[in-house]
Amino acid sequence: GGFTLFSVAGLLIVRHFVPHSRLRTHHDVADPILGAVGAVYAVLIAFVVVTVWQNYDKSNSNVEMEANYMADVYSDAEAFSPDFRQKVGNLLREYRKAVVDDEWKAMQKGEMSPRVEKIMKQIWTLYTTYQPKSPTEQSFFNESVRKLNSFRELRRQRLMDSRRGIQPLLWFVLLGGALATVSFTFLFGAESVKAQIVMVAILSAMISLILFTIMELDFPFTGTVSVSPASFKEMLLD
Repeated sequence: GGFTLFSVAGLLIVRHFVPHSRLRTHHDVADPILGAVGAVYAVLIAFVVVTVWQNYDKSNSNVEMEANYMADVYSDAEAFSPDFRQKVGNLLREYRKAVVDDEWKAMQKGEMSPRVEKIMKQIWTLYTTYQPKSPTEQSFFNESVRKLNSFRELRRQRLMDSRRGIQPLLWFVLLGGALATVSFTFLFGAESVKAQIVMVAILSAMISLILFTIMELDFPFTGTVSVSPASFKEMLLD
């Protein structure tokens, strides 16, 4: 909204000092230049939109995989002794609760939860100190350790995704390109000021909406459009 008002105000200021008849004399030169500027900016902004959407979608997929590996480790624990199975189950349930209640809020600030990190270390220590008692346990133990490693890697990836965003330089280029594209439309002089205001407002609103979408998807665990912990909540560890 602010960018649209700024664009309309800029147009009105230019039209106040420069009559449309004078602006129309430059249309032959301004028209192809605006087309080139618009094409370059469209390619850039489309590339960024696709990139942030792919990153957002990948982060969501990683969260689902992490929850699935957690459930697999819980299921595989059925093959071990009752005491070990109970310890694994308790720690995984505690891990799930801590991720949903603590770490998801911490990731909105690009941080991690010390509570979740502590539980993860306890789970890892539990497995590194366990000695399988039969070939069946050994088979399930090897598979559980493999899944636990993937489980840990996906958590680290989730934490990195919560801190990673578009480089400030690219944001500067995006905002500068938006300003240049919209400002270029001020060099055209339509006879009807109202018609030109509508056209400029639509263009600036469309660009600002795309930039807003990029901003919302830039950090997948922050904002109104963010990856939710639903995958963890839906996993039955009872």
